[in-house]
Amino acid sequence: METLKRLLSILLRVSISIILIAFLFKQVDKKSLLGIIKNADKPLLLLAFFIASTNYILCLLRWEMLLRAVNIRLPLKRVLISFSGGTFFSLFLPSTIGGDFMRSLDLAAHTQKPREVVATVFLDRLSGYVGLVTLALLSMLFGWRFLRDSTVLFSVAIITILLIFILLVLFNKFLYSKINKFLDSSSAGKIREAIRDLHQEIHIFRHKKRMILNNLIVSFIIQAMSPVSFYVIASSLGIKINVMYFFIFLPIIGAITLLPISIGGLGLRDATTIFFFAKAGVSKDLAFAMSLLSFLFILVYGAIGGLIYVLTIHHRRLQHNQSPPL
Repeated sequence: METLKRLLSILLRVSISIILIAFLFKQVDKKSLLGIIKNADKPLLLLAFFIASTNYILCLLRWEMLLRAVNIRLPLKRVLISFSGGTFFSLFLPSTIGGDFMRSLDLAAHTQKPREVVATVFLDRLSGYVGLVTLALLSMLFGWRFLRDSTVLFSVAIITILLIFILLVLFNKFLYSKINKFLDSSSAGKIREAIRDLHQEIHIFRHKKRMILNNLIVSFIIQAMSPVSFYVIASSLGIKINVMYFFIFLPIIGAITLLPISIGGLGLRDATTIFFFAKAGVSKDLAFAMSLLSFLFILVYGAIGGLIYVLTIHHRRLQHNQSPPL
């Protein structure tokens, strides 16, 4: 029954992605879209790809920093393998959550420390979200004169409130106890236990302030590089708008794409890109082309990650069989 539910859930998300993409293709001139992509400035696209690639490297180092903080000291090569698997599976599973689940599963099996690994993956994602919201707030502060739009302001407010709520649940004892009481039922036993374990592991990091600060700085740099990469993609397509629009829109688009309602964010990312960049005067064809090229980069990274993951399966099995029993 549980397997059937998961299968139906995946099929629903696949359907949402297909419906969104099909709808968007009906809204644009397909010949024009193809021509825009074909005529893109290739050196600029390579530059955008390089910038985005640097982001993946920083994400890997950010997670490895958290793993070391809980005394999971592994060769960077081993962390890369789990990270690559997560990158690959995030293409087919709901948003980035599916990829996070897979890298947690892989490294937990290797280290035999599931609670610690899950805590680092969760904090890795939370750190990224903190960087995203920080960038969104700063971009609104400095870019409000470029875009006085209530929809954008409302979107930034929502993602900020969500972050505050998450932080309060994790680090405020009163609210955490209320959540526990709310989940005080036989059907919520596993959920309550998972939240309790996660809460306990996360509190270990409260004494590692320097590491947390460094982690947040890296997260902010990662989030700031995403609009830069997108801006270079736009420039390759001949789009001439102020770079501040990218710093305002991309954090919002990124937050919406995190919602686990599509596969790899496909469709959802494209629709929100078209919607928000229309406010800067970018046509649907050009905005869609930007989003598709950005997704092409994600496909390439996912394919490379999958290749690394598959080619190391035999090696990982040998390591697992040779590990001493606990």
